[in-house]
Amino acid sequence: MAPKSTKSGMLLGVEYTPAELMVAAAAREIRDGEVVFVGMRLPLIAFAVAKRTHAPRAVGLFESGLLRDVPATDLLYTMADGPNVAGATWATGLWEVMSTLQRGEVDLGFIGGAEVDMHGNLNTSRIGPRDQPAVQLPGSGGAADIAGLARRAVIIMPHEKRRLRPAVDYITSLGHGAGSGRGGAPGGGPDALITTLGVFGFEAGRAVLRSYHPSTSVEEIRHKTGWEIVTAPNLASTTPPSPDELAAIRSYDPTGFWTA
Repeated sequence: MAPKSTKSGMLLGVEYTPAELMVAAAAREIRDGEVVFVGMRLPLIAFAVAKRTHAPRAVGLFESGLLRDVPATDLLYTMADGPNVAGATWATGLWEVMSTLQRGEVDLGFIGGAEVDMHGNLNTSRIGPRDQPAVQLPGSGGAADIAGLARRAVIIMPHEKRRLRPAVDYITSLGHGAGSGRGGAPGGGPDALITTLGVFGFEAGRAVLRSYHPSTSVEEIRHKTGWEIVTAPNLASTTPPSPDELAAIRSYDPTGFWTA
């Protein structure tokens, strides 16, 4: 296993990248036996890592209409790649996999966005005023359904002050609303926010910093977050990827396409 250059840190003499740390943190959110709406990029690898380490009975759902009880044999670049179709437990369509959300059968969904606020509300619609947005974004896709209907959601995104804002310009995917409720949405809402700098949980509908990555500090996170940081009583440094987690990550993404 060749060491990789990184700012994140080193475990037992083997360096790991920031993305590898995020994948490990995301994989730990998956519990054994859960039905997981997987999503693109890092969650693709997180699902494979969880299956190979601590959650062998987890099942993955993909918006392209697939269900898998084993990870694809090759690295995926999109959800609809051939290796994801080959050997799928269920190869169906968008309607059928989204119906599992409506029936309340999805335990965990991974989502991301351009902006997130302290209550876990996500924006993937527009930056700026409605009548003259500075940037027009692609919209929800299936993220609004996942955020509204999954029993819990995990958000993964880069950590920048312009992204972690006191209030998003537009709520595309509902988090915990204004912190006092979800307006009748049946899902549980965001349970964690994993960024390039740390991991937040949510308490009473508000983001609480659970851990900071070894490459950073609470002070840097405060400086790069648009809301006032609240820290958990047991705040600690994010646990680095274990040897087993690193081996699983690098077995699945040997060239570092998603994790370099």
